[in-house]
Amino acid sequence: MTIEDLKKYCLSKKGAKEEYPFGPEVIVIKVCGKMFALISNKEGKVNISLKCEPLLADSLRQEYSYIIPGYHLNKKHWNTVIIEDYIIKEHLFWMIDNSYDLVFNSLPKKLREEASL
Repeated sequence: MTIEDLKKYCLSKKGAKEEYPFGPEVIVIKVCGKMFALISNKEGKVNISLKCEPLLADSLRQEYSYIIPGYHLNKKHWNTVIIEDYIIKEHLFWMIDNSYDLVFNSLPKKLREEASL
């Protein structure tokens, strides 16, 4: 999984847009101005930080060594996934979908409708 693969999948979500508020090395993917993914390369490894419900976030960290508390984010609500060759693509995409859904569903109805256009 490359940075481009992750970015392409994230941007396939309705209303998703990329921004670079932290410089060209960090891709922030937002829906209606709210971040749901942060993609970067740290120490030679591709990372993606994703929003997650606290209990699920903790459970995923305990089960998978490549999932750690959100790097430079609220560790209760964010996980960072260190991309390894053995990660199952569908599992990673499920985590991205979950992050997007959490953020999208928290938006006011008007913004959700605008994003769907």
